[in-house]
Amino acid sequence: MEEIFQKIKQLRFEQGMTLKELSEKTDLSVSFLSQIERGTSSLAITSLKKIADAFGVKMIHFFEETENLNYAVKKQDQKPFKIESSDSTYVRLSNNFTDRKIEPFLVTIKPHQKENEPFKHPGEEFYYVLKGAVLFTVDQTEYYLREGEAIHFPSSLPHIWENPTNQETILLSVITPVIFN
Repeated sequence: MEEIFQKIKQLRFEQGMTLKELSEKTDLSVSFLSQIERGTSSLAITSLKKIADAFGVKMIHFFEETENLNYAVKKQDQKPFKIESSDSTYVRLSNNFTDRKIEPFLVTIKPHQKENEPFKHPGEEFYYVLKGAVLFTVDQTEYYLREGEAIHFPSSLPHIWENPTNQETILLSVITPVIFN
């Protein structure tokens, strides 16, 4: 409950609202709202609904975990993972924060690895070759990229990649929409 009380107080400050103004919007007394913010009173779900409506947020806002406002992603926090339909290894390069629009990754593609099926989905994709080489096919056009080269395309076009070399390829990837919230 303590986090709910803190979020109420934080929202009130963010919206520049006094306890009196919040009281007028919710029909809850100033003294009751003050007790809520201090955590000295319990809060019925009906009162929480009135407060949420006054702030223009959904009630779930008070129950969601606070986002990680540490924007940096340190090396020790970068954990490799795989996606079910791919042999590539991914490392996520961002933390969560409200209204994030891009999803940055490091992608490692094994030597001679080729994706089986072209993908297409809403959004955009950007890749920069950090090491090795990659062959992208975007809407039936091939693009062979070496270290230091990049590609940016609408991901609504059918696209596929392969590593035609004997060494691993590492790409910096930035895609939309965000897939990990």
